Amino acid sequence: MPRAATNDRTELKSITLDAGGVYYKDLNSQVRGLIDEGYEEIVLQGVNGQRYIGDGLTQKVKIIIEGVPGNDLGAFMDGPTVIVNDNAQDGVGNTMNSGKIVVKGHAGDVLGYGMRGGRVFVLGDVGYRIGIHMKSFKDQVPVIVAGGRAGDFFGEYMAGGVLVLLGLELGDSPLVGSYVGTGMHGGAIFLRGEVCDHQLGSEVRVYPLEEEDRCQLEGLLAEFAEDTGADLSGVSLDDFVKLQPFSHRPYGNMYCY
Repeated sequence: MPRAATNDRTELKSITLDAGGVYYKDLNSQVRGLIDEGYEEIVLQGVNGQRYIGDGLTQKVKIIIEGVPGNDLGAFMDGPTVIVNDNAQDGVGNTMNSGKIVVKGHAGDVLGYGMRGGRVFVLGDVGYRIGIHMKSFKDQVPVIVAGGRAGDFFGEYMAGGVLVLLGLELGDSPLVGSYVGTGMHGGAIFLRGEVCDHQLGSEVRVYPLEEEDRCQLEGLLAEFAEDTGADLSGVSLDDFVKLQPFSHRPYGNMYCY
């Protein structure tokens, strides 16, 4: 059984669990039980691939993860803040509705699938198909910011929201893979660096930043730096380009007779 120790902090009710070797269903059940008991901060130590942490939670709780969580971290989440002081696997923020997930290492594939709101910040690299089917929902605008590079199909079928890729410490690696924005019909992608035409989906074009874009980026980068500890002192807004679809019906001609 995990060991729990209550924190002495007076500003919030906090508890620490030893998640080492705990089956993922048992761990998630204990987390939900602690939230029902009124704990506002839960620290999970020794996490090693347990899946579905934070899934479906709606309370304004803070979960701090020491170790590497498994797939679908924060899926369908609607309110909590999750801090990962390590890497994360695939599916972070799957169909997330609101809240924030901060990963202070690298993350895997399919981040923010169908995401409708909230923030996902990843200090390092991310994998393939980031932001696929992301969409804005009413007044909610989902945001994913990655500090490193990304693989292929970045922003695939994107319908709304914001993707930002910073390319910190790239070395000789490319900023992003191929098929960027394939099928995209809404939202905006901001890349810090150049992207070649052959990397882009046929539905998107490269545009210079407008003043509104610069204000939005400035705020997001300040929040990202505060949450992840990233050094953005050498980052200039002049280095960014914006990708947007030139049509809101990219496949409309396929259904016209």
